[in-house]
Amino acid sequence: MDTKDIVKLFFFLSLILFSCKNDDNIIVDEPSENLVNKEFKCVNCEDSIFIFRINTLGSEIVDEPKIPSSLTVLLGDSIQYAGNIGIEIRGETSQYFDKKSYGIETWDNNYNDFDFDLAWLPEEEDWILYGPYSDKSLIRNKIIYEVSNSIGMYASRTRYVELFINYSYKGLYILMEKLKRDKNRINIKKLENGDIENELISGGYIIKIDKSDMDDGSYSDFNSFNSNYDINGNLDGDKKIIFNYEYPKPGDINSYQKNYIIDYINEFEKSLSSSNFSDLNNGFRKFIDEKSFIDFFILNELSNNVDGYRLSTYLHKERNEKLKIGPIWDFNLSFGNADYCGGNQFDVWTFEFNERCPGDFWLIPFWWKKLLEDEVFVSNLKTRWFELRSNILSDQSLENMVNNKFDLLYNKTEAAKRNFIKWEILENYIWPNSFVGGTYINEIEFLKNWIENRTEWLDNEIEKL
Repeated sequence: MDTKDIVKLFFFLSLILFSCKNDDNIIVDEPSENLVNKEFKCVNCEDSIFIFRINTLGSEIVDEPKIPSSLTVLLGDSIQYAGNIGIEIRGETSQYFDKKSYGIETWDNNYNDFDFDLAWLPEEEDWILYGPYSDKSLIRNKIIYEVSNSIGMYASRTRYVELFINYSYKGLYILMEKLKRDKNRINIKKLENGDIENELISGGYIIKIDKSDMDDGSYSDFNSFNSNYDINGNLDGDKKIIFNYEYPKPGDINSYQKNYIIDYINEFEKSLSSSNFSDLNNGFRKFIDEKSFIDFFILNELSNNVDGYRLSTYLHKERNEKLKIGPIWDFNLSFGNADYCGGNQFDVWTFEFNERCPGDFWLIPFWWKKLLEDEVFVSNLKTRWFELRSNILSDQSLENMVNNKFDLLYNKTEAAKRNFIKWEILENYIWPNSFVGGTYINEIEFLKNWIENRTEWLDNEIEKL
């Protein structure tokens, strides 16, 4: 996107903003569908910042349900979308931040969901507007998702957005694909209610290790199931991992399908805890896709994601295929941005979280320590790590990734500057910051130095495994 176009557009919208006295409840007319430039395409959307204008028609955005609103998406002087959406506040801890994140759905004129290639991402109806707040670099989620996609493990694709709600400037946001079963996202077969026999019942499934999605935060047989094994791989322990049904949803998955995926996880964990777990034919590899577990391990360890392996951990199983782990999700507390349980340290193993914080409710399954006892797994991990370090994860490549996003946000568009004029937090501790830089440049320098130290440490430690 041309810098001059961004600046002109920002000042135009700013004039509107100030002329309206920053009234969050102003009702305005949005451009009609016929103004959308269907011929224009952005050449390099990754290096662009979109303008999102949302009009809630006088209604307050709440946690749920989604309220009817209108959305106009602009890039330069072209309108990419002008139409209806539903919008709600999303997140758990982030709901307590002044800067909210939002879930949106593209709606047709009858307020029904419809698929759209919003900001030229693969079409869908479900989207997330993530507002970086505690992550003052504004880029942690962005870079790890980019790395994940670069190494061949799907992660949510993203776009940078400057958001206006009722002409009130809300700062810099990241438009993200919501993780769900879809041919362009988690590409597994649709599991019908009648798919209960033979190969049909074998997929697709999505489960996750995470906090409960229920309104009251509870786990039950309706929405989840417990591992047979505790966090040390014992059958008689009391600290056991809980798996949530993600797809099919708890209200849609039937008892036969529940039993299938429960039994599959049980058999995988049974094989992993057995004395012959390393057997190439009858050990754990019979149940899981080893490469996906290696890549997932690398991404979590690269970033020292303090929530890694124990929260926002997705697993999916395609029909007639082995269990895969991923996609990755929610890395705002990674790359040194957490002041608890070693989240700030570059010289600790992320998978050893249980030893550092044994009293936490959400702990890490025994899988990872057990996998690292397997010589072939370790050998494959080493090969993969040093292969990636020679290209995608090289020091220069990672530094360029950070520098390019800094240049876009700070120099070319000044979007970061506007964000921190709106949200004056650079000198403030925002939970759970381990570093308060005082300036955006200092936040970026901290991130680059932390990554450099982390990769050097991992080079040495992975070689020693």
